[in-house]
Amino acid sequence: MMLLLIATALYFAFAAGISTDSLLSAVSNVDDCPSCLALLGAFQSIALGGDDAFIISFTSLCIGLGAADPDVCTGLIAREGPILANDLRQINSTGQTAEKLCDALLGMCVTHPINPFTVAFPKPPPAHPKVFKSRGRPTVPVVHLSDVHIDRFYTVGAEANCTKSICCRDFDDSPAVPTVPAGPNGNSHCDSPVTLADSLLEEIQRLNPVFSIFTGDVVEGAVWLVDQPEVTADLQAFNAEMASKLSAPIFPSIGNHDSAPVNAFARTTSHTMNNSQFVFDTQSAGWERWIKAEAASQVDHISGSYSAKVPGMDLRIISVNTQYWYKQNFWLYDSDVIQPDPNGIIAFMVEALQAAEDAGDRAWIVGHIPLGKEDTLVDQSNYYDQVLQRYKNTIAGQFFGHSHKDQFEIAYSNYSEQTAQNAVGVALIGPALTPTSGNPAFKFYDIDPDTFEVMDSKVIFTNISDPTFQISPTWGLYYSARETYGPLVGLSPKEPLSPAFWHNLTEVFETNNTAFQFFNTAISRGGAVTECDGDCVNTTICDMRAFRSENNCDTPTPGFQLRKRAAASHDSDECEGIGLSHILSRMVLAA
Repeated sequence: MMLLLIATALYFAFAAGISTDSLLSAVSNVDDCPSCLALLGAFQSIALGGDDAFIISFTSLCIGLGAADPDVCTGLIAREGPILANDLRQINSTGQTAEKLCDALLGMCVTHPINPFTVAFPKPPPAHPKVFKSRGRPTVPVVHLSDVHIDRFYTVGAEANCTKSICCRDFDDSPAVPTVPAGPNGNSHCDSPVTLADSLLEEIQRLNPVFSIFTGDVVEGAVWLVDQPEVTADLQAFNAEMASKLSAPIFPSIGNHDSAPVNAFARTTSHTMNNSQFVFDTQSAGWERWIKAEAASQVDHISGSYSAKVPGMDLRIISVNTQYWYKQNFWLYDSDVIQPDPNGIIAFMVEALQAAEDAGDRAWIVGHIPLGKEDTLVDQSNYYDQVLQRYKNTIAGQFFGHSHKDQFEIAYSNYSEQTAQNAVGVALIGPALTPTSGNPAFKFYDIDPDTFEVMDSKVIFTNISDPTFQISPTWGLYYSARETYGPLVGLSPKEPLSPAFWHNLTEVFETNNTAFQFFNTAISRGGAVTECDGDCVNTTICDMRAFRSENNCDTPTPGFQLRKRAAASHDSDECEGIGLSHILSRMVLAA
């Protein structure tokens, strides 16, 4: 069967004018940028024959080389393959866009200069910017939840130790008698059951925040099965659950999994219809109860982004759809024309921040993917930084998810001199509900009601190893950043957790291994701790100081990147899990 499938792929390659040996050679010999571009050229020839030829060929190779289970190969490529085929028909297979595509697919061609672009601002910075001073009033509580990944097909008693990236379902190839039956409330190899999500929302309501922010990813990770009806139903269901269980407003953002196919958010300049508009329609209707009509209209017309005032506060929430800056959104590679601001998201940020500055308000930026991650395009990360530098006095907080980890990233006015004095912004990254990357958790902030700065960041978690977890998850404090880290940097009682505070903490981590190892454990809330020493410590601290993706230290050697992706079965590569980049990496290594 394996030989037959490979033969099928080679048949379509031959029909496209590619010899049997050359296609297999192109797949098996990928180890650098030129060879990756050669592979794209081979696939481009097949894509020119139409989507069907491309899908059949790619799927046959995937199954024949054992890159994933047959149903995963078939479903994933059927969904994402047409986007990739469309890209290949539109671009030069040796141009800059092709290099960026190689970066996204195989972690190659990662070094290229940033395309110069100067963000336009309607006004220069004010000569005397408004000073936001604390009056010492009691803090107000705000909750930050992220990456719930609710699997509404989760089946209690199903196999929890399967061969796929997400288990706890009755797949067609599931064993009749499971070796590890799924419990009622979740498993580390599975996305969140509804019971776990309900437990989370009930705990948030018990804490009684004045409002909450949600930084995206509702839909589960079986991306080879997810379609538009499921995404629509999942988004509507979670909106309804939040509305029924939470009495305070919630300000959400869209995650990369909240579309079908996964990650697929087409640019307005794409050659085909915008296939993600259904997401904006769904969330515009679902979020209007919290963000009100004007912001809901923006969701529909600004590609999922909006700006909304928090009731009773001089604070505006600016929610941005970060998927237009995400490497794994394959719609971003359908043209060789450089597009600095896909769908005008950066321009919308500028407009919203200028309105906040003019009104004397402060603003929070909320989004899914942090701008310093390796999977964020360096161009758009650089342009976002220009906006941050211009409106640093107005922006009081920035909040993201995606990595499933408890992390932070610092922005500097001068990245060549990373000091506390130059620290001008910080992104607080929320942990996930889904147990796939640690114990389920969310963040609870104490906010100064005058400056809207974070005075404390607490992680609330439930331990999936606790004997009572499957009966009823128990939520509790994992740690307080102020109590744990404050004494290490000499934080005074009235100081916020400012960008300077977080930078000073990174300096502590450089010399205090005990403190760093606590952070390393806290990343997964003690649920999926990986050893980190030597180079890992240096890389991790580098990434903390990189709220601009061009400055992070996550760029691996191509061979390591391939092995890392190919080895991931239950582990996610950041939030992505299995995807085209994962299976293509496995195909290259297996060929």
